[in-house]
Amino acid sequence: RVGKFPMSAHTQTAEKGQNTALLCQESYVCSGTDEAVFECDECRSLQCQRCEEELHQPERLRNHERTRIRPGHVPYCDSCKGANGNIMHASMTGSRQIAAVRCQVCKINLCLECQKRTHSGGNRRKHPVTVYHAGKAQEQEEEEMDEETRRRKMAEKVVSFLLVDETEEIQVRNEEDFIKKLDCSPDQHLKVVSIFGNTGDGKSHTLNHAFFYGREVFKTSPAQESCTVGVWAAYDPVRKVVVIDTEGLLGATVNLSQRTRLLLKVLAISDLIIYRTRADRLHNDLFKFLGDASEAYLKHFTKELKATTARCGLDVPLSTLGPGVIIFHETVYTKLLGSDHPSEVPEKLIQDRFRKLSCFPEAFSSIHYKGTRTYNPPTDFSGLRRAVEQQLENNTTRSPRQPGVIYKALKALSDRFSGEIPDDQMAHSSFFPDEYFTCSSVCLSCGCGCKKSMNHTKEGVPHESKSRCRYSHQYDNRVYTCKACYERGMEVSVVPKTSASTDSPWLGLAKYAWSGYVIECPNCGVVYRSRQYWFGNQDPVNTVVRTEIEHVWPGTDGFLKDNNNAAQRLLDGMNFMAQSVSELSLGPTKAVTSWLTDQIAPAYWRPNSQILSCNKCNTPFKDNDTKHHCRACGEGFCDGCSSKTRPVPERGWGPAPVRVCDNCYENRGIQLDVAELPSDEEGGTLIARKVGEAVQNTLGAVVTAMDIPLGLVKDAARPAYWVPDHEILHCHNCRKEFSIKLSKHHCRACGQGFCDECSHDRRAVPSRGWDHPVRVCFNCNKKPGDL
Repeated sequence: RVGKFPMSAHTQTAEKGQNTALLCQESYVCSGTDEAVFECDECRSLQCQRCEEELHQPERLRNHERTRIRPGHVPYCDSCKGANGNIMHASMTGSRQIAAVRCQVCKINLCLECQKRTHSGGNRRKHPVTVYHAGKAQEQEEEEMDEETRRRKMAEKVVSFLLVDETEEIQVRNEEDFIKKLDCSPDQHLKVVSIFGNTGDGKSHTLNHAFFYGREVFKTSPAQESCTVGVWAAYDPVRKVVVIDTEGLLGATVNLSQRTRLLLKVLAISDLIIYRTRADRLHNDLFKFLGDASEAYLKHFTKELKATTARCGLDVPLSTLGPGVIIFHETVYTKLLGSDHPSEVPEKLIQDRFRKLSCFPEAFSSIHYKGTRTYNPPTDFSGLRRAVEQQLENNTTRSPRQPGVIYKALKALSDRFSGEIPDDQMAHSSFFPDEYFTCSSVCLSCGCGCKKSMNHTKEGVPHESKSRCRYSHQYDNRVYTCKACYERGMEVSVVPKTSASTDSPWLGLAKYAWSGYVIECPNCGVVYRSRQYWFGNQDPVNTVVRTEIEHVWPGTDGFLKDNNNAAQRLLDGMNFMAQSVSELSLGPTKAVTSWLTDQIAPAYWRPNSQILSCNKCNTPFKDNDTKHHCRACGEGFCDGCSSKTRPVPERGWGPAPVRVCDNCYENRGIQLDVAELPSDEEGGTLIARKVGEAVQNTLGAVVTAMDIPLGLVKDAARPAYWVPDHEILHCHNCRKEFSIKLSKHHCRACGQGFCDECSHDRRAVPSRGWDHPVRVCFNCNKKPGDL
């Protein structure tokens, strides 16, 4: 029949719909008698099971794109492919047609249009053909094409956005903003797929082709500089996943440690990660990265994910088991992993490699290997696409969750593990050293570091170190415990202080002056007095207390700093009495102050008691008004009539300008007789007055003669843990600046300076030696238990 099959006969055969059964078109093993099971686009034939296995045994044919034949299947036309037989190009452009016949001589499938074009003349006109019965099968294929077209249109709307920048700052304001940028429903259950790998290996390009049909959702660039900085995200509406693109490893970056830590935060919220490597052989950095990431995940993130579930009240628990891993390996000149030994599974070879490098990826739920060998570009991503879809369908360890849960998990991890990493704590032997996730505080006494999680102090958890500390005289980091209570199985801390809790303030001061400081135990009472006997008093360490050395963390006080506050308590009592006298009678107080001021005034100054009104404007002085002396004439003036300044060398004031009245400022030619010049005694008084004014200027306010020595005494009498007055410029709580009208007060618990409004509470502070209610700030008053 070859050569005698007319076109009319073919047409007649096509109309009758003959040869509806699809048989193997290769005849490689089965001689063309077995039913076709696969269609291979690159072989351009239908193949039975045996022929498909034998034909694709060679390494170069393993990655052929094959489709399993379903009932009513009709193959594509082979002549409708793109230029140079580019199948992927033709599939994307939608130019291929369903085949109508198969030429038995040319062994190709042809649609009616291609049959007319290639077999309508010459010898090909007589080639025998097999007719495909299209009918419902063609309609089914057209429906599938419509579904594929619909998916492509869905992907055309996808755009990516910056999720976290290179400084680990989340660029999404809140949960609603995150859902809005994803352009998905708040109730939609999603999984997260992220990609890792070295810079320049084509991570963004891989995501674009594996999820978005080649659209540039994630930016790619041929430049040397990395085009992906930070973490970018996009929503795949077809597979219902959040796709995350990360910055490459081994790139040129300044904040390498922070960006490496950022990668692990992304890994922690992912359900599936793709490690993209484009190298002829798998490098050690791949195994080192995954091994270190697994160790850091189990050590730092498992506990934090559990805490996030409880703290945020999430309905869907965050899995403490790490994500699945797909190693996508692309080679050019070398064989894929496991191709030399077909009996060995590539995943087993990878596990052996991990074991040899002492890296154990225990945190990951699964590790799969997917390789592709690119003889001629472009890269074939179909195998990776199928592997990803297969892993996403597995919900045994990682369940889909709402986008709000994904955002909350990322936010919680960012809040927990944040902050700068000191250069001296950077470890280059590990991708994820403990310093990235543990507290960076270092003991001031011994130099050992805290082993708690980063930012743990925000939750009220104190610093902790497993190593023992050493005593430092600078920080006095000793802690006393009562020896009698310790022998009874209790540890009770005690501190040296001025008086016992049962003594009244004045009686305690009297006992302190006679018998020294005391050590009081809440259970045993007073167990030690420093001067209890005339002689032979022993050290408390040898008799009644035990000593322990504790760490000194930044921001904390020493442990046995001077709690003997006898001098300050005495000053507090004097201030209380002085304040009472001032409030009951302001006039006598002013009178005493004026008298003391007159004692250091020059002889030519008019005494304060004789100045009743301004010498120029005659305005009467009230009790609260301040009187000013002119340095030239010595008369008393108000502030408005004596605001000018100039040197008065004839009175001994010079060369610096001093206060003068308006009249003397205008009369610059005043000359004094020799008799009017200051005598030696007056010169000494003038020096005393200058010293007083210098002290007043240093303090920044005009104070009375009584206030100057009181300030000096206060600084000498303050307890060691108090912040010095000259360092307190504003309230430690409300930040108001201190002035003449706003007084500063010390909190007896923390020693910081506060205004009266922020420290008007009263409470006992036994740890500082204040057993009776004293002034404390708002923050210390909120602390539970004894201060």
